Amino acid sequence: MILALAISLALLQQSALTPEQLQDPDYNPFKVRPFIAGIEAPANPGGKSSAILERVSTRGPGASAKPSGVIKVRVGDLARVRGQEENVVQGIGLVIGLQGTGDSGTAMREALRNLNRTHNINLNPGDIASSNAAIVLVQATLPASVKPGRKIDVRVSSLYDCESLVGGTLVQTLLTEMTGTVVYASAEGPISTGAFSAGTDGASVTKNHLTVGRIPNGGKVERAVESKLVNEHGAIFLDLMTLKGSFENSVRISESINELFPNSALSLDAMTVSVDVPPGVLPSDHVSFLSKILAREIIPATNARIIINERTGVIVMGEDVRITPGVIGQGSLTIKVASSPEVSQPQAGSQGSTEVVPRDEVTVTEEVNPLQLVNGAVTLEEVVEIMNLLGASPRDMIQILQSMAQQGMLHADILVL
Repeated sequence: MILALAISLALLQQSALTPEQLQDPDYNPFKVRPFIAGIEAPANPGGKSSAILERVSTRGPGASAKPSGVIKVRVGDLARVRGQEENVVQGIGLVIGLQGTGDSGTAMREALRNLNRTHNINLNPGDIASSNAAIVLVQATLPASVKPGRKIDVRVSSLYDCESLVGGTLVQTLLTEMTGTVVYASAEGPISTGAFSAGTDGASVTKNHLTVGRIPNGGKVERAVESKLVNEHGAIFLDLMTLKGSFENSVRISESINELFPNSALSLDAMTVSVDVPPGVLPSDHVSFLSKILAREIIPATNARIIINERTGVIVMGEDVRITPGVIGQGSLTIKVASSPEVSQPQAGSQGSTEVVPRDEVTVTEEVNPLQLVNGAVTLEEVVEIMNLLGASPRDMIQILQSMAQQGMLHADILVL
């Protein structure tokens, strides 16, 4: 009797099913769901969240092709001529024409008042309520030996609470040196940000940065920056770049120059080479003389340096990195946390309440690796082989390299970006 009643109830439920439910292979018509007062009880969720940490190797070929010859570098790529540096000038300007995205403070109203006063229009700052203007910092880089009248690019950055510089135009702004007393350039024109923003109160889309822009050829050089190619003693100074300066590079540069112009170059220190202009070289030939020096090629000295970027996990090392024998033990700890709270519904007609039931899973995996003996490395290939032998991820490798340097196994300068 009970079996017949269950079969009848299952057939009754099946007659009320949709076509999709009838085609479900997992559907069981004989599974009876509880009914209370003719109302089907809600089914509680049974899903579960998961968290997985995976390490994926994207290693390419083991080694690149070796160069076909000796690698040489021009002197001009290792050193700069003293007195021929670039100079940055800047000023505070006003951007107008914004579509309600400008500054909202008192500083903007005072700037607009000053602009109007230059055209004999006197306004009370309290009467200025526009948000179509913004105060910005205007900057430009003057190349060495640039002459008045040349056009240069200009950078514009918002200083206050401006929301966007899109569509704005910079009012003519004077650009000075750091003391703000000597004007070297002026800037004006429409701002190009390469950005846009669109959306509503519920959602928005923004591309690139809205409060920083450029004005291509928007600056004009008003005054030349004084510079000297040859000093009053008839010498030219070559200053090696920061990360390329060394006593070895300084000596190699002076020796190469002396091969072309005997007894003219002298290494003063690891960062400076002094070159005396030969007596037979006329002032009109100074540029030609310098170009020949900068075109000389030398074999650069490599530095035992490792560059580490902890944000991206990038590791770059030079040829002279060396490792002395030692022992390294490395293990990793992996923690997986899965949180999947579920909602528990009471039976229909009962006096229960809906509750959220926490369901968490925490899995901790610790790798236990044996100690590894490192026999040392005297070539870059051997260093790379040892690094690959450890089998660590780039971020773990950063900690290993720093620990090796502190212990004294690693012989190189570590530069962390």
